[in-house]
Amino acid sequence: MKNNIIYIQISKWLWDNIGWQIRNIYRSIQNLIRWFPVICKDRDWDQHFIWEILKTKLKHQSQYIGDRDSHTRAKYDSERMMWCVRLINKIQEETYSSEYMDYHKSNYNWLDIEDKPDYKQLEIEEVSNNFNDYFLKHPLEYKRVINNPAKQTWAIEDINDSNRIAMNISYNRERRAKKILFTLLERHIDFWWE
Repeated sequence: MKNNIIYIQISKWLWDNIGWQIRNIYRSIQNLIRWFPVICKDRDWDQHFIWEILKTKLKHQSQYIGDRDSHTRAKYDSERMMWCVRLINKIQEETYSSEYMDYHKSNYNWLDIEDKPDYKQLEIEEVSNNFNDYFLKHPLEYKRVINNPAKQTWAIEDINDSNRIAMNISYNRERRAKKILFTLLERHIDFWWE
């Protein structure tokens, strides 16, 4: 009986003083393994890679908090994180900033430059457009662009320049997606912990 108590005390002492370190090393190795593919693909070229790291972190934390369900809002917090992940996906895929391109067709021709034989110039010829459907799809954004043509990213000199109006609508929608993402993070990130 006395040996049994000593064994329990030694086991408890070992776990209290060494066990947590072993568990910490195990978690660190797990982290290295799951982050390895993301870090290997990481480059310092542009924002795509920043988005990828943020998206991966949010996915991991969402899964961790959602699976443990250790507080009353855990599932809700996990879903909010996944909203952010979905927004990041849309931003990375340029869903908003390039959606206007689905409403027109153009031919792209590479022309030789007379003075520079090794260089080519891109000529874009618009074949057709259906921007009116795009404007009907986003009426509020259309009004914002039309009412403030001077404040747009791509200057609108002619109110009938439907291509520039469509480009501005797309760009504004992309900016709004980023704003929503960072607003969600700002309001909720302090509460995403276990």
